[in-house]
Amino acid sequence: MKFHVPDMSCGHCTSSIQTAITQAFDGASVSCDLDSRTIDVKNAPSAQHIIDVLDDIGFDAQPA
Repeated sequence: MKFHVPDMSCGHCTSSIQTAITQAFDGASVSCDLDSRTIDVKNAPSAQHIIDVLDDIGFDAQPA
């Protein structure tokens, strides 16, 4: 699943996002692209779950 995260702007952002998602969903993997401000998540239950986790840490996200 791919998401646009407009406020993701630095390495700290990507690290926070990766940590939050992998802690929330055992076996999930996250790759981040700062240039396009997108993330690609594999092995997570649903898009809404990812959006909820990102919202909890202060990032807005929409499916890309």
